[in-house]
Amino acid sequence: MDKFFDFLMTSLRMTSAENVLIGLGCALVMGLLVSMVYMFRSTYTKSFVMTLVMLPAITQVIIVLVNGNVGTGLAIMGAFSLVRFRSVPGSAREIGSLFLAMSLGLFVGSGYIWLGFAFLLVMSVAMLVMSLTPFGLPRREMKALKISVPENLDYDGLFDDLLNKYCKPWSLERVRTTNMGSLYELTFHVTLAKDIKTKEMFDELRCRNGNLPIALGRIVAAKEVL
Repeated sequence: MDKFFDFLMTSLRMTSAENVLIGLGCALVMGLLVSMVYMFRSTYTKSFVMTLVMLPAITQVIIVLVNGNVGTGLAIMGAFSLVRFRSVPGSAREIGSLFLAMSLGLFVGSGYIWLGFAFLLVMSVAMLVMSLTPFGLPRREMKALKISVPENLDYDGLFDDLLNKYCKPWSLERVRTTNMGSLYELTFHVTLAKDIKTKEMFDELRCRNGNLPIALGRIVAAKEVL
């Protein structure tokens, strides 16, 4: 067993141009697999998927070039720090995929290709299992409730008792004027109580706001896409 692991740790080390090209091909394959796992049940852009494919190969080449050269390594770290300030934050899943792709490039650049594939297999299975199961989902989803009221109606505390009855918890997030200033639109972030009927809630709210429009839906957050 020890000899087997010694073979895995030393096979295909980056000691010649041929091995570098072999590692480059393996890194591209790893990047392709990472991008396929990321695209599963996820929204994405073509540019970010292409980045995931290329990142392991880019990292591998950098590791090969700076092997033993401290000055070059520091220079490349400075270049990466400049690129960081030109990028948008992205979601947690996007950042995790980027770290995974860079880790695979480090595996290949260090010569541990088979360990890189093993690491990719374990992480891919973990990501797919978490995507297919309800792991990490909130028990109750927070939603956006928008209520329109006429401009001559005092809306302060008007719906508090109804929201306490049907929503736990809730908060008033925004008030704005609509329809040329003739209406106010109140936006609440609410978590609906268990086993309630939304029609009953809407009927009671309509009695308070003069049968003006009411909307209940997901909270739309502005997302910066990588």
